[in-house]
Amino acid sequence: MLFSRMKTILHAALLIIPVSGQISDPLRYVDPLIGSSNGGNVFPGATLPYGMAKASADTDSESNQGGFTTDGSNVTGFSSMHDSGTGGSPSLGNFALFPYANFKDDDINGCVFPKRTRAEPYINGSVMATPGFFGITLQSGIKAAVTTAMHTSLFEFTFPNTPSFVNGTGSPLIFMDLTDLSNSRQDNASISVDPDTGRMTGNGRFLPSFGSGNYIAYFCADFSGPAIRDSGIYVDSRGSADVQSLQISRSINGYPLPGGAFVRFVDSSPVSVRVGLSFLSTQQACDHAETGIPAFDFNATRSAAADAWREKLSPISVSTTGVNHSLISNFYSGIYRTMVNPQNYTGNVPIVSQDTIWFDSFYCLWDSFRSQIPFLTVIDTQSVVDMVNGLLKIYRFQGWLPDCHMSLCKGFTQGGSNADNVLADAFAKINHSDIDWSLAYRAVVKDAEVEPYDWCCEGRGGLDSWKRLGYIPVQDFDYKGFGTMTRSISRTLEYSYNDFCVSRIAAGLGDHTEAEKYQHRSRNWLNLFRSDQTSFINGSDTGFTGFFQPKFLNETWGFQDPLHCSNIDTDPTSVCSLQNNGSETFESSIWEYSYFVPHDQSKLISIFGGPEAFVRRLDYLHDKQITYIGNEPAFLTMFQYHYAGRPALSAKRAHFYIPEYFQPTHGGLPGNDDSGAMGSFVAFSMMGLFPNPGQDVYLITPPFFQEVNITSPVTGKTACIKTVGFDPSYRAIYIQKATLDGQPYTRNWIDHSFFTQGSELVLYLGLNESTWGTQVADLPPSLGSYEDM
Repeated sequence: MLFSRMKTILHAALLIIPVSGQISDPLRYVDPLIGSSNGGNVFPGATLPYGMAKASADTDSESNQGGFTTDGSNVTGFSSMHDSGTGGSPSLGNFALFPYANFKDDDINGCVFPKRTRAEPYINGSVMATPGFFGITLQSGIKAAVTTAMHTSLFEFTFPNTPSFVNGTGSPLIFMDLTDLSNSRQDNASISVDPDTGRMTGNGRFLPSFGSGNYIAYFCADFSGPAIRDSGIYVDSRGSADVQSLQISRSINGYPLPGGAFVRFVDSSPVSVRVGLSFLSTQQACDHAETGIPAFDFNATRSAAADAWREKLSPISVSTTGVNHSLISNFYSGIYRTMVNPQNYTGNVPIVSQDTIWFDSFYCLWDSFRSQIPFLTVIDTQSVVDMVNGLLKIYRFQGWLPDCHMSLCKGFTQGGSNADNVLADAFAKINHSDIDWSLAYRAVVKDAEVEPYDWCCEGRGGLDSWKRLGYIPVQDFDYKGFGTMTRSISRTLEYSYNDFCVSRIAAGLGDHTEAEKYQHRSRNWLNLFRSDQTSFINGSDTGFTGFFQPKFLNETWGFQDPLHCSNIDTDPTSVCSLQNNGSETFESSIWEYSYFVPHDQSKLISIFGGPEAFVRRLDYLHDKQITYIGNEPAFLTMFQYHYAGRPALSAKRAHFYIPEYFQPTHGGLPGNDDSGAMGSFVAFSMMGLFPNPGQDVYLITPPFFQEVNITSPVTGKTACIKTVGFDPSYRAIYIQKATLDGQPYTRNWIDHSFFTQGSELVLYLGLNESTWGTQVADLPPSLGSYEDM
C-alpha cells in the first residue's frame, strides 16, 4: 500500500540467549508492538483474530494509522475500532473515550474536551501488549487496560489516589467523543446518556480512509464501578449535566465540531467501560455488548481472547534449538499480524442478511494477494473460504470485486483487479465446495470484460484499449469511466497477470476456449517491453538493456526513467502514488516492475538474455538497493532466482533481508505492515517456503529453524520440513540435496498437496551452493518453455 521511503534500518546484534526445544505456547513469542513506530502503522491493541473490535489508546502521531504509536506522541483517547498497518489517512478510531481523575474546581467546564487540546503524554515503559490485551499508564497516573470480544471492547480505568491536577478536587469523569482518527465525521452524529445507568448510545457518519462513500457506525457503552454522580453532554469546550442528548453537525468551516457525552462518578474506584459496536444499529451494538461480554469480567474475557489466538497460531510449530528468541518472536509475531486484518463483519452489514458472511478491511488486496492470504490458506483455510465468499458477496451486492474495501466502502484500486488473483489462488489450492466457483468465474470475467464507471474503486479501466491494443496507453482516451489516468506500465503488467488468473479458473471449470483467450491476453505485458531501452545511474550506464516503457495510443513510445520511483530515486518531485500527475508505475520503478511477470518467468528470462543475464540483473536490483523490501512488489524478487536455476541465491537473499530489515522491535518494520502483508512475508520466508500467488507453487529455501511442522486445518495431517546440518549461525544455508517422503527430490518447489497430505521434506544443508534445484526439470512452472531461454 502507500508507504514512506525510510532510511535503511541498521542491523543491531541482539544479545539474546538461544533457546532450545519445541514451542509449548506460541503466545510467549508474540509481540503486538512490533511495527508500532517508524511507519509500520501496526495496530498494537487488543483484538480477536479478524475481530471487529480493535481497542487501544490513540495518539496524535503523524503515523497513527493503527491508532497507538510508541514514538512518544500524546494519547488523545481510547477507541474500539481500527485497521492495521495501512497507509493513507488514519483509519477508524471512532468514539474515543477519555478519562479524567478530576478537574479544576470540580466544575465540568474545567475539563478539556476537544481532542486537539486534551492530548496527554503516557509514561514510557508502561505500555504492555499481548494477544487480546493492551495496557498503558497516562502521565496523570490513570491506568488503562483493555481486552475484547468479537464486536465488543472492555476497558478498565484505574484512577490515582491523589489529585493529578493543581487545585484539583472532585471525582473522576469519563467522556465519549463523537469523532474518529481522521476527523472525518459528517453531519448529524448523535449521542444519548441514561442518567440512571450511564449507558451511552449513538452513531456517527464517517468517511473511509482510502476510498469513496461513507459509513455509519453505532455504539453502546455501559459503565460498571462506583455510583454515578451525574452525566450530560458537551459541545466544543463546554459541558452541561442538564442535557442528556446531543445531535451535532459539522462546524461552519467543515471541520467536525467536538461533541459527546460524559459520566461522572462519586469516587475514584476503578471503572469498567464496555463498548458494543455495530454497522447496523444501536440496538445491535447493545446486543453485542450484552452477549459478547455479559458480566464485565475482564480476566475471563482476556483469557478467552488469548485462547482464541493460541488456537489460531497452533497449526505451526518450530524447533527452537539454537535459535535466538528474537527470531522466534519475529516469526510468530508475523503470523499473528496476518490475522489482525481483514475483519469479520458478518451480521453487521446493512445491505445483506445477518447470516451472510462478510469480510471487510481488505486494505488492500494489491498488498495481501502476494503472501498474506496465501499464508492463511495454509494455516487457516476455513477463514480464507469465508474471505472468498465475502468477496463474492461484495460482488453480488455492489456489482464488482474489490481491490480495496474498508468500513463497508469501496477503496481505491491501486493497479489491477487483484481479487482475481486471490480467487485463482484459492481455486488452485482449496477448490472448496462451499465456494460458488461459477459465481467466482462470472465475477473475474466481468473484471476482464466490463469497465465500471468508477474504475477508480473497482474493476479495471482502459479496457477498450486493453482489448484493441494489448496494453494500457499513457494518456489513454477513456470516456467510459473515471480513475487516475496514470500507472500505464504497472496496470499493463498487472492486467496481464489478472488475465492469466482468469484463464486458470476458466481452464479448471472446463471453459477451454475462454481459458485460451485469457492466456493469450496474459502475454500483453510484452507489448510494453522496449528491447533497446537503457538505464543510467548518476550518468553511468548500468550495462543493462531492455526495459518496459510507456506507449501512446498511436503505438509510439513515451519515456519514463527506469529508476523513477525506485528506492534510490532522489528527485524530490517524483510522484509515485495515485495522484493525477503520478508516474506510469505505482509505488515502484520500472526496474522493479520488470520482474512482475509471475506467470511467465521463462519468457522474461529469455528477453533479459538468458539465465545468467537474468541473475546479474536481479543481483543489480538488490545490490544497488533499487528495490525496497518495505513494499510488496519487492517480495517475489527475493525468490525469483529459483526460475533461473539458482535457488541458493534466493536463500542468500532471504537470510540477509529478514534479520537486516525485519526486526522484533517497535520500529522493526521497513514499511507499512499493510494488514499483515509484511508479517506473512516474514513468516513464509522463515519457514522456508514462498508462494507465487495465483499458482499452486511454493519456492523452497532453507528455513530459519531446524524443523517446521504445519498441521493442515483441512485434513488434520502434519507436514514437516526438516533440515540436516542446520546451522544456527546461518552460514550453512545452501541445499545440497532433498528428499520428499523418503524419496530423492530435486525440484526447487512444491505444491499445496505437501500440506494437505502431511508430507515430509528433508533438506540437507551445506556451506556452498550446489547443483540441487538447478536443472530445467527442477524449475517451477511457467507459461512459456524453459527450453527457449
